[in-house]
Amino acid sequence: MQLKKVLVIVTCAFTFLGLGATAQTLHGKASYYGDQFQGRRTSSGTRFHQDSLTCAHKTLPFGTILRVRNTNNNNKEVVVKVTDRGPYAKGRIVDLSKRAAKQIGMLSAGVTNVEVEVLSRGNNKRTRE
Repeated sequence: MQLKKVLVIVTCAFTFLGLGATAQTLHGKASYYGDQFQGRRTSSGTRFHQDSLTCAHKTLPFGTILRVRNTNNNNKEVVVKVTDRGPYAKGRIVDLSKRAAKQIGMLSAGVTNVEVEVLSRGNNKRTRE
């Protein structure tokens, strides 16, 4: 019984600290940044550029690398880096740069269903350019 408790605690610690497998898949809606955000500072401290392959996520650490796949109609994928917080619209799980949105073919739709896979977790460090 004692060993069982220890195994549960260790498993929870690895999961909480992100020391377990990095594979994590999320499903939801993606949107993309409007042009008015060009050049503004992100939550991580970097400046936002529409032509970068970056995104915003509510909770994943800054620097986390994600694979985003458009599940609506074309299964196109893009790999992006978390540099900002958001989106805050209900049901949305990621906000992409315009270049990333274009790569998965969602510019005309504005919002699309996606699958987001965590490829590697970032260190959550903020930077200044």
